[in-house]
Amino acid sequence: MTGPVLDETHDPARRSWIESANAPDGDFPIQNLPFGVFSENAGDRRVGVAIGDLILDLTALEAQGRIASGDAPIFDGGCLNPFMARPRGEWTKLRAKLARMLDAGASDRDLPLVAQSAVEMHLPVRIGGFTDFYASREHATNVGSMFRDPQNALLPNWLHIPIGYNGRASTVVVSGTPVTRPLGQLKAPDADAPCVGPSRKLDIEVELGALVGTPTQMGRPIGTAEAQDSIFGYVLLNDWSARDIQVWEYQPLGPFLSKAFATTISPWVVTSAALEPFRRDAPERERPLLPYLREATPNNLDIEITATLAPRGGAPVQILRTNAAGLYYSAAQQLAHHTLSGCRMEAGDLLGSGTISGPTRDSCGSLLELTWNGTEPIAVDGGTRTFLEDGDTVTLTGKCTGPYRIGFGACSGTILPAPELREP
Repeated sequence: MTGPVLDETHDPARRSWIESANAPDGDFPIQNLPFGVFSENAGDRRVGVAIGDLILDLTALEAQGRIASGDAPIFDGGCLNPFMARPRGEWTKLRAKLARMLDAGASDRDLPLVAQSAVEMHLPVRIGGFTDFYASREHATNVGSMFRDPQNALLPNWLHIPIGYNGRASTVVVSGTPVTRPLGQLKAPDADAPCVGPSRKLDIEVELGALVGTPTQMGRPIGTAEAQDSIFGYVLLNDWSARDIQVWEYQPLGPFLSKAFATTISPWVVTSAALEPFRRDAPERERPLLPYLREATPNNLDIEITATLAPRGGAPVQILRTNAAGLYYSAAQQLAHHTLSGCRMEAGDLLGSGTISGPTRDSCGSLLELTWNGTEPIAVDGGTRTFLEDGDTVTLTGKCTGPYRIGFGACSGTILPAPELREP
């Protein structure tokens, strides 16, 4: 692939016979067709694509023999992994077929459709591995200035390598799942020893998550072009963070409990194909990257992400707006670097971009930056915040805008009180 690949599925003039898909401010026009997993009335989990305010049931379509499934069904297992592991050409073929089924000119409109309002959404994939990166230069600079030396905010390796760490796939949850305030070891700056207690500096991290489709082979690195072709799609991601636990535990090996308690993703996987028109060039490089990290195509994505905060009983207030286009390292570079040592990547593996921050304070992707470590509170409905309080609900939304809008749906979570500490 030499650059963005556009076909009939990206035609801005295309319309669907499902009227809600043609709303100019809707997330799910016919040009999007994101994949998700849903259930009705606590029934079996099924795979579908969002179209307007409805879901096209792919599990039912496959059972009816109306979409090819090869030697065995791929949409009957309640997750996307079997389909994501198929060759990219099959992703493209199905996308085109579904678009034809939903096109305004389609004659057969007897399709298995379900209202989004009538279903429960689930994690769309089985996530075997989760790696969180640190790909925003603005975020890394802010944190380095806050906790180290403002004149040398970036560590020497940052401009050469996508920094990341392996997180916990077991606590990746779908939007709407409550988040329990974590317990951990805390140490005040003037204390001689740590104590155990609930985090008082509970934070958000506004990120973009990339989901690997095509698996890689153990012992075989891939380049950025192959990595770009291996990414099935993207979700919004909030990597909840306990800053007071983090500051005590992170040296010398990095975050542990401060990040392991919950990571929320949006339920709809917006495919790489749907995002082709919104690929953008990376920021200018201060220092040349090593050849395996260089990109011959624009692989950043022009996705505007906003976050709102609603206190218990209060109205949501927008607290930030940022854009993934400014990331210093793209998902393709993150994936290529991940395989450099020979690490095998599997279908469903999740790569978090790290906090996405822009050049202005209101474009910073964490409360740590928005409030400058709690020294400058921000306004919310009925008061202010430095960090999250119990009952707060944070919701991320994302969109691409141009000749049409591609949306991601919501990525939301509400903070519950910390559990009671159990001791022997």
